[in-house]
Amino acid sequence: MSKAYERIANELRQAIRTSELRPGDRLPSETKLAEQYRRSVPTVRDALRLLRDEGLIEKQHGRGNFVRRSRTTVLRTNTRHQWEKDRAREPEALRQQTGATEHDTGLGIDDLVFHASYREIKAEKEIADAFGVPEGTALVERTYRTRYSAESAPFNLVTSYLVRDRVAANADLLDETKEPWPGGTQNQLRTVGIELDRIEERVTARPPTPEEAEELELPPGTSVLLLRKVSFDTEGSPVEISDVTLPGDRTEMHFTTPLERW
Repeated sequence: MSKAYERIANELRQAIRTSELRPGDRLPSETKLAEQYRRSVPTVRDALRLLRDEGLIEKQHGRGNFVRRSRTTVLRTNTRHQWEKDRAREPEALRQQTGATEHDTGLGIDDLVFHASYREIKAEKEIADAFGVPEGTALVERTYRTRYSAESAPFNLVTSYLVRDRVAANADLLDETKEPWPGGTQNQLRTVGIELDRIEERVTARPPTPEEAEELELPPGTSVLLLRKVSFDTEGSPVEISDVTLPGDRTEMHFTTPLERW
């Protein structure tokens, strides 16, 4: 037999699913819900906690509980890399019209808010080994955040690394004010004579850190996907490494592998 707080949660859940309560609607106060269901306030709080854990509602400090608005879903496919490579050679006017985020979300460039920051760092052992360079090698660390203008959380958390000496021939590649760069990283690398041959991606999952959960606005219990992307040039050397943290509640990863026929 279900407990009292579960029955309250079931009724509220049904109201949300049938659109009786719509995204953005504020729920009655805990006191009013307690009166409505003839239960104690702690019982109501248990019901609301259950709905928050499911990602159906969110608590806004000082305002109350609201039906959570659905976040924009990101569909990330492996075909995006060839799309980016083809786009890297297009005229700048065409490259400025769209980007990888628009490709993955279906949004327009005017729908997005973009932020980038650069800094020079020394490669620690793990990233140095991944690049095949000595520890302490100068890297350009680039941090990216992109969000839908109607939402407050970014689509993902991106940190990208380049070996500074490999891209320093074009000073613009060391300047964050040149972002967003039309044509993305593949066009940036093209300006210094680097063509990509392949991209390797590894995906794992884990619970988010408190900082990740806060920045991505994750419902309790939501995992994050960790994507390590390594881009190799035509000589087989890694030229760019990206670590991408993706929210598990609104990211779909789709892989298509063409097979040779017998």
